Amino acid sequence: MLIDLHAHTCVHSLDASHTPDALIEAAKAAGLQGICLTEHDQFWDAAAAADLGRRHNFLVIPGSEVNTEDGHMLVFGLYRYVFGMHRAAFLRALVDEADGVMLAAHPYRRRLRTEVAEWVPSYEKQLEDAGREEAFSLVHGLEAINGRGSAVQNKFSADLSGYKGLPSFGASDSHDSKDVGACATDFSRRITDLESFVAEVKAGRFKPALLRAAKPA
Repeated sequence: MLIDLHAHTCVHSLDASHTPDALIEAAKAAGLQGICLTEHDQFWDAAAAADLGRRHNFLVIPGSEVNTEDGHMLVFGLYRYVFGMHRAAFLRALVDEADGVMLAAHPYRRRLRTEVAEWVPSYEKQLEDAGREEAFSLVHGLEAINGRGSAVQNKFSADLSGYKGLPSFGASDSHDSKDVGACATDFSRRITDLESFVAEVKAGRFKPALLRAAKPA
């Protein structure tokens, strides 16, 4: 079952251009079976997300992309912003209290440097440094394929996932309908709602799916 775990709309993300309806129509056209709404530091009302899904006869899972001091985290099971969420450990505690899940989005950001210069650490050193970060011990999985990332950036994320022994997933990180369908996450079992989604993420029964060629470096 193909689900996009990371997508934005113009309703709650100022940098997104498409409406929720356009997002879902694009997801359907791309052959996906579900979409996660993960706006920037904003939370969808559960009833509104459910109504959107019913209107389109499509799986819609509400979540959020929270900006923390350790990078962006996709969280599911929470429905409002609480001061302190900018700290990953505090955010994970809230997620656990809500029996939800937390995933690391585009972990290559602020960690991978690709410039050729003496001061740039080797790829292996950058991977090792990232692997020691506490934040990656707090998540249920890493975004190994980000639809807006380059092949080199996504390789770093995939290698980090292997280094940490964490499940990995794919997501478009779409801000426009043209971004939808670049990649997704393939779940081995059927998901019908937030509860079954959380259960499958916790069980690690998923893998990234690259549906279109990655962007050049």
